[in-house]
Order: sequence, then structure tokens, then C-alpha cells
Amino acid sequence: MKTNKPAINIRKITSDEISILVEYRLIYLTELQGEMSEDYSSRLKKDLFRYFERSISQGQFLAVLAEEEGKVVSFGGMVIKEIPGDIHKSLYLEGDILNMYTIPEARRKGISSLILERLLSEAKNMGITKVALHTSHDGEKLYRKFHFAEPVYPYLERSIEA
Repeated sequence: MKTNKPAINIRKITSDEISILVEYRLIYLTELQGEMSEDYSSRLKKDLFRYFERSISQGQFLAVLAEEEGKVVSFGGMVIKEIPGDIHKSLYLEGDILNMYTIPEARRKGISSLILERLLSEAKNMGITKVALHTSHDGEKLYRKFHFAEPVYPYLERSIEA
């Protein structure tokens, strides 16, 4: 006997749904980095709301979510950056994927793959030529399946202390 799996709807997050994006970002950060103080959580929530509101309206951030039976179960986002050109092209668009998160009870169902597919499809449609991300150990297998690999050029970074 076949069991019908609920349909998963993947769609862009609109500017009037920023509170959903903020809520899930906070859940994601808490799961990844631990609890934060009420004061800091409140400030972070305001800053995230301002950031997402501005960057989505300016086309500098793309966010998609997955709904299952009307409930948001997963989301992912991509920061979109303009990069000055070189001798091959006058301007490049690059994307940094972040905020990939699926609620615990919806994990291991392929929903993150659907989110990532949609983000990569949107990136291609926008003319983005390179997409990068940081990954957890748990997420690496998914990203490798989508052909993410080590950078072609050496990639170095440095934190700048305040």
C-alpha cells in the first residue's frame, strides 16, 4: 500500500515574510552556536530584520523556504555580490549561500536538496557565475553531491579584531 507523502512547496520568501526568515535564522544560530542573552537576542533580531528588509529589496539577498502542509520546515538564503570585472568580463555576480536550515523533524527527507536546487537555479537565472558556502560536517555530503569543491585558487581569510 502506497503512502502519500505531503507535497513540499519551495518558493521565494517575500519582503512581507521577513519575520519568518529572522525567526528561523535565530533558531539556526541557537542550534549551531548555543543560547544567547535576551538583550543580545533582541538586538540581533532587530538587526537581522533591517538587514533582510534592505538586502532583499535591493536584490542583494535571495531567500527560499520549503512548506509542508502549510508549515515552514526549511529555508536557505544567498547573499548576492557584485564583483569588479577583469579582462574577460566587466562585472561578475557571485553568491554566498547561508542560512541552510531544516527543522529537526523534517530532516533526512531531501528537503535541503530541494532548497539548494532552487537557490542554484535562481543563481543561474540571475547570471551568478560562482557560488560559495561554509559547511558543517553534517552538511558536507549534500554540498559535495551538488559539486561544491575546494576553491580553485587558494582562499585565505583573516579576522579583524575591533
